[in-house]
Parts: sequence; structure tokens; C-alpha cells
Amino acid sequence: MAEAEQIFVAGHRGMVGAAIVRRLEALGMCDQILTAERASLDLTCQAAVRQFFETHQIAQVILAAAKVGGIHANDTYPADFLVENLLIQTQVIQAAHATQVGRLLFLGSSCIYPKDAPQPMREEALLTGALEPTNEPYALAKIAGIKLCESYNRQYGRDYRCVMPTNLYGPGDNYHPENSHVIPGLLRRFHAAVQAGDPEVVIWGSGAPRREFLHVDDLARACVHVLSLSPEAYRTCTAPRCVHLNVGTGVDCTIRVLAETIAEVTGFRGRLRWDTDKPDGAPRKLLDVSRLRALGWRASIALKDGLRDTYQWYLEHQASARG
Repeated sequence: MAEAEQIFVAGHRGMVGAAIVRRLEALGMCDQILTAERASLDLTCQAAVRQFFETHQIAQVILAAAKVGGIHANDTYPADFLVENLLIQTQVIQAAHATQVGRLLFLGSSCIYPKDAPQPMREEALLTGALEPTNEPYALAKIAGIKLCESYNRQYGRDYRCVMPTNLYGPGDNYHPENSHVIPGLLRRFHAAVQAGDPEVVIWGSGAPRREFLHVDDLARACVHVLSLSPEAYRTCTAPRCVHLNVGTGVDCTIRVLAETIAEVTGFRGRLRWDTDKPDGAPRKLLDVSRLRALGWRASIALKDGLRDTYQWYLEHQASARG
């Protein structure tokens, strides 16, 4: 492929970025994929990012790079999550605009919506109420990214798009004992309990909150699908004055059911003990995915199947799994 047709995947070493690269490769687009190692390109540095874009003739950008973590990490390092994410997305989006990149896809998160937003959450719920306090800095950074894309579209006629995925899991996740999200955290603890013969596993919160979970390979399919849409099709299905689309399964479950399913997948037969002194987070987070479905896409990986796939990946990569 010609260099002018390159697709820059920012954050290709992360769980999401790696899944997007796998999807592009499966579609026979290997020669179009452009990536950069963190050691060679600091995405928070304006000069470095601008030089990178000027050096390569980039046609499209998928901005999957971000600082991410679970409730504990967000609550412990709020300044880091706000600053680093603001810097990454600002430098990449500005450089894309300055070098005339035709199309960009920005990845956000469902935490952009108010804590008490009506369920399932529609795209119009953005900025209609207070955010969940435990991840407010991360959410604010992602909202700023959405508005930056929207502003470039309005002011300069750019074709910058945004997808807001629900809670993600899958190969390449972060298994840090404190800073991971709920699924890798539970997989790690249940696996350790099975290996040690422990009689119980302690889980944060009450187990009552409801969450929606999307396999990262499904998200990768959605990203490529949204990026390939014509501008007319994309604009038709986004909400007024909104450039983002929800990406999810449209189905949720309680954390208790999730934990019981992970216990089954890992072969844990002991007790589950709920530490109700720890925060639950938002009571429910379910996305309305009707707009994306109208564009011809829906999730295909069932939660239990995805958990089996993820656990198998963890078993094969324990020595190198992050965390």
C-alpha cells in the first residue's frame, strides 16, 4: 500500500490498540498499519508528536492510547489520569488536524455519563449531571477529547469520530493486584485462590451494582466498522451536536453474577465474601447501543465465552501479563 494510506494506531501495545491491530491484520491491511513504540514517541510531547505526523503521510488515526485503571487506581492517582490523558489526546488530535489527516477515531469510555443517568444511557446524556466521583478526572479527560473532536468538526469541517465503549476485557489486559479493572482483577484472584487451595475469595463492594462487559475483539470490530462508514451515514446516526457513539452489548449483569461466572470459569469452589466497606461505584452502567446497531453492528461474543477466552490467555501469558 502507498504510504499515504497509512492508519496510525496510537496505543498499539495496550489491550484495545493491540486488538485493533489484530482486526486490521485479519482484514489484510498489514501494510497500512503504522505504530510507534513508547520509547520512540512520547504522545504527551507536542513537538515529538507533531514531528511524527509530519514525517509520515497518515491518512487515518485510531486514538486508543490512554492511561487507564480500575476504581482504586482512578481514586488514588486522579491528577495523573487527568493530566496524562488530556496531554495524549490533545497532542494527537492537534497534530492530525495540522497535518490534514482525513479521518480520526477517538476512543472514550462509558464513564463520561452522569452517575445517575437514566438507564440504558443514551448519547444525549452527556453533560446532563454529576459524574461518578471515583473516576471523575478520567471521565473529564475523555469528555474533553470528545468535545475537541466535535469542535474541530464544527470549526474546520473535520471528520473526527468518537466511540464510547462499555467496560472492556480480553487478551492483553492489566492484571495488577490493585490497579486492574474488575474482570482481570477477579480472574487473577480466583486463579490464585485455586492454586493455593484457599477456602474463600474477598471481593470489593456489595456485588449489587450492574455492569455491561464487552470483549475487546468485539470493540475492535466496532472501531473498524465505524471508521469505514461514510460521513453521511455516521452523521445520520449520531445525536444532535454529538460526535460519539456508544459501543456495548446492550446487556448487563450484577457484579455478583460476574464473580460467580468467573469462579466457574477458573474452577474455584470456595466461598465468596463481599467487603461492603469498599466502594461500589455507580449503581448501574448500561449503554443504549441502538444507534450503532442501526449502522449495522452488534456484539457477537457472549460473556461466558469471552471470559473463557480471556482466562485461557491469562494462563498462557502469566509470566508476561502486565501487573
